[in-house]
Amino acid sequence: MTNPELQTFEVTAGAEPIKLGSLLLTVVEPHRGHEVAYNRWYERDHFYAGCMIGAYQFAGRRFVATAPLKRLRPLGSEVITGEIGRGSYVGVYFVLDGHHDYWNQWAVAQVNQLHANGRMFEYRDHVHTLLYDFKFEARREADGVPVELALDHPYQGFVPVWVDRKQETSKEEFWEWLQTDLFPSVLPGTAAGLVAGFTPQALRADAPSDVPRAEASDERTLLLFFLDASPLDCYDSTIGKFTNALEASGRGSVVAALPFIPTLPGTDKYTNELWDA
Repeated sequence: MTNPELQTFEVTAGAEPIKLGSLLLTVVEPHRGHEVAYNRWYERDHFYAGCMIGAYQFAGRRFVATAPLKRLRPLGSEVITGEIGRGSYVGVYFVLDGHHDYWNQWAVAQVNQLHANGRMFEYRDHVHTLLYDFKFEARREADGVPVELALDHPYQGFVPVWVDRKQETSKEEFWEWLQTDLFPSVLPGTAAGLVAGFTPQALRADAPSDVPRAEASDERTLLLFFLDASPLDCYDSTIGKFTNALEASGRGSVVAALPFIPTLPGTDKYTNELWDA
C-alpha cells in the first residue's frame, strides 16, 4: 500500500533555493498567574504542533519582554499592544519564498484542528498576530548574517519596529531610501547586525476567531532589528539612533518599537520578570 505522506515528497522536497518569502509574527500576553504554564505549553507543544511541523516553514524562534524591556517601549506603541505593558512574548516563523499560500492554508487548518482537540491554551490573549511579506534586508557588514539565518544565529536582542511612510513617498521609494541611504548611515557602530523589512497582509477569513484582525496598512513597514546585545544595553544607541534619523528625514515616523530578548527553551527563565509588582 502506498504511504499517502510519501505522495507529497517530491512537492515538499523541491529544488527551490532557501529564500525567505514571508513570516508569521505573533505577540501574546499570558494571563497573570498562568505565565509558567503558558510558557511550557507554548514551547513544549504549540511551537512545534502549531507551527514548526508545517511544510515550507524553515525557521522559528521565541522572544520575551521583561518589565525593564517594556519600559523601553516608546509612547504610542499601544497602537500595536493595546496597553504599553502588554505583549510579553513573541513568536516569529519564516516561510519559504513561493509557498506562502500552501503554508497558510495548512497553518489555519492545523490550528483549527488543535482548537477542536483541546490543544490550545485558554489563559492568554493575542496582542498582535499578523502575516508579513519579506521585502528587503540591510546588514551592518556586507558579508554579515543573511536574513534566512537570523532566527538561528545567537542574536541577544530582537526589536520589531513598525514605521509609517509619508503618503507623498511611494512604498518603493521609501524602501530604496532605507536600504541605500538611511541604514548605511545608521547601522555602522551599532549593535544591529541585521534589519529585515516586511509589509503586512491580512489573515485568512477562516483563521481562529480568538486572533484579532489587525489592519494590513499599505503605508506601514515592519522592520525587524536583530541585535548583538540586549536592548537594555543598546536601545538608545541603536533603535534610538534609527528613530531620530528617520523622523528627522521627514520621510516617515516610528509607530511602535517592542524590545525583546530570546527565551531559554527548557526553562522557566523570565516568567517571573514579565511585569512590575
